[in-house]
Amino acid sequence: MDTGVVLSRKQADYICRDERYCLSMQRYKGQQYSQLYFFRLHTIRQNLLSRIQERWPSLPVCKILGLEEGQLCVVVGTLYKQMQLKPSILEEYSKERSVVPLATPSKFTHNDDYLIMEDESGRVKLIRDANLPSFYVTGVVVAVCGKEEKDGEFFVQEILEPGLPPQIPLRSAVSFDEEKFVVFASGLKIGGESTNPLELQLLLDHLTGHLGEEEEQSLSSQIVRVVIAGGSVDLQTSLSNGQPLSGKEQTKLVEPIRELDLVLTQLAAAMPVDIMPGPNDPANYSLPQQPLHRCLFPGASLYNTFVSATNPHQFELDGALFLGTSGQNIEDLEKYSEAEERLDFMERTLVWRHLAPTAPDTLGCYPFTDRDPFILEMCPHVYFCGNQPSYASRLLKGPSGQQVRLICIPSFQETSSVVLVSLKTWDSHILTFSANSFQP
Repeated sequence: MDTGVVLSRKQADYICRDERYCLSMQRYKGQQYSQLYFFRLHTIRQNLLSRIQERWPSLPVCKILGLEEGQLCVVVGTLYKQMQLKPSILEEYSKERSVVPLATPSKFTHNDDYLIMEDESGRVKLIRDANLPSFYVTGVVVAVCGKEEKDGEFFVQEILEPGLPPQIPLRSAVSFDEEKFVVFASGLKIGGESTNPLELQLLLDHLTGHLGEEEEQSLSSQIVRVVIAGGSVDLQTSLSNGQPLSGKEQTKLVEPIRELDLVLTQLAAAMPVDIMPGPNDPANYSLPQQPLHRCLFPGASLYNTFVSATNPHQFELDGALFLGTSGQNIEDLEKYSEAEERLDFMERTLVWRHLAPTAPDTLGCYPFTDRDPFILEMCPHVYFCGNQPSYASRLLKGPSGQQVRLICIPSFQETSSVVLVSLKTWDSHILTFSANSFQP
């Protein structure tokens, strides 16, 4: 029924902060990952030194090569996790030579794993309790307090992490009397066999304001931005096996991209939308993933509301800092360490001040020589992670007044759900779309 009420979509000030993740020129020849590790250790050590002075003001900070047996001291270094089940490149050769397919585990932790700390001078094995290695992964920079034992191992009494980085206060000029929302989606998997196009259309109709009565349309008008965190298409990569493709096979291969462009065009015509590449999207494999090329989206690219972003993606919205990934960093942490839930992994990356500590050890990344873009210099207000098995959210509070909304974005293909975040209260809610019944 037409009530005569005219709704206009609310607006929010947007600033893209993806510069640190953009690669103007990719060069691999002659570049070593050792430079990346050196820069990571040097940068995070500066953050740790002030915390060490507060925690242990009377203890000396020693290099590993300068350790003395029985002397209580503090050492700062990068952790290396020695793992029995860690995959090796030799296993790929074994798979090719083996007649019987070799089983690949999805979890690589083992009770016999142990930690080694390394700095510029050397390395030393860390010993404490058996649960210590399960918490950490290779690439984390920490400070440890303890003493060297007779056998040359370092007994750890306490571990000091970098902690949450500083956070910029929200702009006082922003009026929070007006409700605004950001929608986060991931794992659309357009073109997949199990993808339900009707549920995707329900999502589009709701976001664009073409679904429901006045109450639902009023909610839609308060959505100021949509962020798609990877996993957007399900390409039939089995078709491209190195052989020439027929015209029919070429059409089948690119059809999901065309369908995605239609979806993005509908969204961009109604509101601002950001799209990030994911693990199986047509983008580079290693982090940071560069934006999906605009030529893939001839329809959506016509709108200035369409933003093809990097992965990780960082932006400001009404003065609030948003940071997120398409899920590769959290998936890798889940393989090589233990936690009760995915939010714990997300919290650890903030406390460790590093978005992807396992890169480049077990997670592919570009060999940076002058910086480590994954080091967290500022604490975000919203930290999201896409392509997760289920929705989860938590408000993390820091010792210096930091407050971060952690969000696990579920795969839309598997859960038919997206996440709604309020810019007024910073609460998050899940929206589920079913082909049988619409249930916001």
